[in-house]
Amino acid sequence: MADLKCAVKNCMYNSSDCCCKGDIMVGGMRACDCEETCCESFREEREGSASNACKERPSKTISIDCEAVKCMYNTNYKCHAEHVDIRGNGACDCKETACATFRER
Repeated sequence: MADLKCAVKNCMYNSSDCCCKGDIMVGGMRACDCEETCCESFREEREGSASNACKERPSKTISIDCEAVKCMYNTNYKCHAEHVDIRGNGACDCKETACATFRER
């Protein structure tokens, strides 16, 4: 489990820069840098949408499945970094997010 900081404040799972989902998927099968990754678990929080009840229980540590096989922290599609930063505040789509922790092997 990684210590996660999520800067995507408009994600429905974000609460105080933590993720309330419990686990996330980082995409980017062919990624060679962080800009080619994304948080596939991102869901835009929109006005009028149902609020996420888990926002009361944000977690700093989270399980991260990862498709970015060229990342040095990826072992068997699991992220083993101690700390992970997800960025992309204001994203409308998961492709506008990124795993800033990605480092090519």
